Amino acid sequence: MSSTALQDQFHERMLEIYIRAKSEANYNATIFLRMLNDHGGLETARRLIHALAVSDGYTALWERKHLDLTVEAVIHDNPIWHPLFTEEELEICANRLREYEYLPS
Repeated sequence: MSSTALQDQFHERMLEIYIRAKSEANYNATIFLRMLNDHGGLETARRLIHALAVSDGYTALWERKHLDLTVEAVIHDNPIWHPLFTEEELEICANRLREYEYLPS
């Protein structure tokens, strides 16, 4: 699969977690959706990963016991996305999820 095709699929996956957060966790991630529209899925994920602290959305999903709907979990739990990210970025995702005691389903 080409890198562009993988990036397009990742963008679609990011839109899916926005929709699922709204329906499954009762969380309307408007800032996340705006970021997706402005920057695309990959750049949005990178911005969130490299932020010094977790986003308000990450915290809201943690409070709702839905860390599975975070960007970090989607990347961490699905090796198909790993080629889009550096080892450092993958490690940030893993560490952040570990800090919040995330257990993949």
